[in-house]
Amino acid sequence: MSTSPRRSSPRLLSVAALVAFVAMGAVALPAAATDRVVVVMPGDTLSEIALANGVTVARLVALNHLADPDRIYIGQRLRVSGSPAATSRPAPTKPAKAASPKPAAKPVVHVVRYGENLTMIARRYGTSISAIARANRLVNPSYLRIGQRLTIPGSSAPPATTSARPTTEVTPLIHVVQYGENLTLIAHHYGTSIAAIVRANGLHDPSYLRVGQRLVIPGRTTRTTGRAAPSLAAGRAAIGAIIRAEAKARGVPVAFALAVAWQESGWRAGAVSRAGAVGVMQLTPATAVWVATTMLGHRVELRDARSNVEAGVTLLRHYLDRYHGNKSLVLAAYYQGQTAADRHGVYAMTRPYIASILALEASFSH
Repeated sequence: MSTSPRRSSPRLLSVAALVAFVAMGAVALPAAATDRVVVVMPGDTLSEIALANGVTVARLVALNHLADPDRIYIGQRLRVSGSPAATSRPAPTKPAKAASPKPAAKPVVHVVRYGENLTMIARRYGTSISAIARANRLVNPSYLRIGQRLTIPGSSAPPATTSARPTTEVTPLIHVVQYGENLTLIAHHYGTSIAAIVRANGLHDPSYLRVGQRLVIPGRTTRTTGRAAPSLAAGRAAIGAIIRAEAKARGVPVAFALAVAWQESGWRAGAVSRAGAVGVMQLTPATAVWVATTMLGHRVELRDARSNVEAGVTLLRHYLDRYHGNKSLVLAAYYQGQTAADRHGVYAMTRPYIASILALEASFSH
């Protein structure tokens, strides 16, 4: 998280690029040989495309006969020069054959994937959060679970054919903000730019991030077959193996330990926060001494991955016993400290942290 002062930045017209091919209500226009055409990329907005090509938003709307300028989608081809074409189609030279009745289309069902929330899903299908909440009788719209099936109101999908084959889905790469991170660090880690991340996520204040916030990394994707898991975990399998082994030895749910470690450090042994927390499990030196003297009986080497994980998982075991398996209180104690959790329960600022870890746990459970 950045601690630098917030900076105001000029706002461009907010026109989100939808991450799906949905019914747009716009007419597909042929482009003349002299027309210039751009293809909408992840994070693009209509105002940015207009600015980059020296035209106005109104001109783009006219050139492409956009029925709803608030809806453009990735892969859409937009004319940026030329004259508005007529949208009427020539009359057929032969009588059209009577169309055979089509079977009723089934409603679209969206399966929630890791990193998604109702805001993202509503934008993808061109609907509203409240409409999805009503259609699915969601008591708490801010809470979704991975694998949950949501009916998308007002959308329909053609019936599946027998020739259809299961395909591998391509989903955006999601980064979960860790304590002490800022956009400079995140952009450097993924080899992208701060501006690109800002555009892809519609950030109004790039200097402010919150722990547990999910950021789409533009230009990066992960392929899945319905199995949700943090996209970088496979590249840090050695650390993951240490966490699994220690969790099994201590009787801590493996997916839970993996999720806490991923949230805290992204399984990075060399991670150090601005508050002085160190290593995979992000333990402070004072916490390490406490765990070493009261629980382990030997010194904890915070910069050694195995020792760090042993201490962190042991601490999780202690909290699981103390709070009788209540994971919200366990995570509150891990994040706020045991005394604060005992006296005050879960702080409001801790709730996004807990929600993120529980979502990660569900992902690692698959």
